[in-house]
Amino acid sequence: MNRLLNKASGESEITRVQELVYELRVHEVMTAKVISVSPDVTMREFMNTLRDKKVSGTPVVKDGVLIGIICLQDLIKAVAEQRFDDLVADHMTRDMITVRADEPAVNAVRLFLQHGHRRLPVVDQSGNLVGIVSGNDITRGLLATLNRQYQSEELKRYRASHVFEDIISDRTSLVLRYHVAAGDFDRGGLATSTLKRTLQRIGVNPALLRRINVSAYEAEMNLIIHTTSGGRLTIEISPQRIALLAEDDGPGIADVEEAFTPGHSTAPDWVRELGFGAGMGLCNIKRYSDSVSMTSTPGKGTILSAEFEVSPKAGDE
Repeated sequence: MNRLLNKASGESEITRVQELVYELRVHEVMTAKVISVSPDVTMREFMNTLRDKKVSGTPVVKDGVLIGIICLQDLIKAVAEQRFDDLVADHMTRDMITVRADEPAVNAVRLFLQHGHRRLPVVDQSGNLVGIVSGNDITRGLLATLNRQYQSEELKRYRASHVFEDIISDRTSLVLRYHVAAGDFDRGGLATSTLKRTLQRIGVNPALLRRINVSAYEAEMNLIIHTTSGGRLTIEISPQRIALLAEDDGPGIADVEEAFTPGHSTAPDWVRELGFGAGMGLCNIKRYSDSVSMTSTPGKGTILSAEFEVSPKAGDE
């Protein structure tokens, strides 16, 4: 699972699976049919549920809303204390780690790694339990999506790959612009996924596309997390190079060099609790781009520029 986030030291290339985990939403890979219990059932009844359903724990739900988690370890403790008639509410864990159905699947992977869980409850915006997601669910979802996308994109890619061939000018380029709203985690990654489809269809080398895709995602999330009024992603595509520009008029960065240090982050605690702000965004952009630069003025904003050569690098074949 950690390889999905490219944790291995020294890795500079991104696999198709690593790229896809940034794009899929949790609701696309989760298990929607969830075995749950009410807080009002007894521990004896909970024991029967574990035995009959062959599970090691369940969410605790009241009126559709997730209020806790109870597992085999809780049952073992209750049995040792001869507390069979206690209610589940007396033994469940109320402080839970959850993931939203509309979040990118990469957020679930980050939470797995951060907290060591094997599965996470999935909730909607109102806190209603809508599913369970595990590492296996994500793996199955990735494989199914890979298969679907391969066939559906072939024709579109062929048509769009000839976009520059019949255009004659001194300099030909295609410019794409996306507005990214501050704090809009619900739409986080949308601009990047739209960009990725465009680059796929004009025939960008798959390995190069993965590097651009992760860089664009990190830049987009930085605009969401760190700016006060959002910003703009601009991508200029030409036959020779692809340039990524992220601009904002937010709080700015006092020390640009320090911002590229692995682990350096100014994200608030609530953002970290969502699985973001680990301080690797700018490092990843620097790692995957052919050149990167950033200028920033505190109180005025930041401009980040990254360029990617279209001619194949080593490993881009």
